[in-house]
Amino acid sequence: MKKIGFLTFLLLAGVYTYAQTEAELKSELKTKKDSIAAIQGRANAIQAQIDALPGWKTGAFGTIGVNLSNFSNWYAQGFPNNSAGNIGFTVNAFANLKEDKFFWRNSANVNLQWVKLDDKDDPTDSDSFREATDVFNITSLYGRRLSQQFAVSTLGEYRTTILNNFNDPGYLDLGVGGTWTPTDNLVVVIHPLNYNFVFSSEDTIFNSSLGAKIVADYTRKLGAMNYKSNLSLFQSYESGDLSNWTWINSFSYTLWKMIGVGFEFGLRNNKQEALNYSVNTLGNTGETFDTVDNDLQTYWTLGLSYAF
Repeated sequence: MKKIGFLTFLLLAGVYTYAQTEAELKSELKTKKDSIAAIQGRANAIQAQIDALPGWKTGAFGTIGVNLSNFSNWYAQGFPNNSAGNIGFTVNAFANLKEDKFFWRNSANVNLQWVKLDDKDDPTDSDSFREATDVFNITSLYGRRLSQQFAVSTLGEYRTTILNNFNDPGYLDLGVGGTWTPTDNLVVVIHPLNYNFVFSSEDTIFNSSLGAKIVADYTRKLGAMNYKSNLSLFQSYESGDLSNWTWINSFSYTLWKMIGVGFEFGLRNNKQEALNYSVNTLGNTGETFDTVDNDLQTYWTLGLSYAF
């Protein structure tokens, strides 16, 4: 009986000691996390001061996704002998010059992806990668300051695809107006005088026109996180059918050293592209701007990210 009582005492003492140790460790961990948060806050404040200094600031981050597979005699699936793959990457880069009286901001967004599914039992099936995602945007904005937050500005923006149909279509916006920079991270461009040059072999659908250009760009680096959101809108004075907008959002979070997880999604509305696809790809020769289904264009990419 005494042995049972002694063993019970030891067991209860062990449980109490473990509970006490766990509570102490959790308390210490909370203190450490609070200290890390305080240090990160001070580091962010110093980084904000660095970002506010005049001179050039450059940077880039992107997403890389690779998925390759090969099957031989895998009879449970529809194509027992096949090789498949998906390779893609995105890059967001910037080079910004900030001075007391002017600024010059340059950025680029590239998103390319290739896919393949080769059925080895079908001799007519292609064993090559083919283009799947194809996005290429570059922007250059120059502003002469009227105050700390407002400037007269000129903007050049070019958008196209580079793997297929390079510059067909291609869009070049050139315009002048004003720019609002309430913070170093946010830039809002309003150019009431802008010409949208459209380059295409299909000149019966794609047309250049005069209009207004609005761009809103938000770029933020906070600790291990990189985020960029860019909205580019052109409103044609000639016809709403010639207007277009594109909104691209990129996010990456560093998990280890320079490697992390990245995600990007894009939205676009362009009636000229919708009509061109319906007429020249689907063969709907009787389609017009009034009858075409101008569905919202979307894409997204998820994969490993690398911060340059």
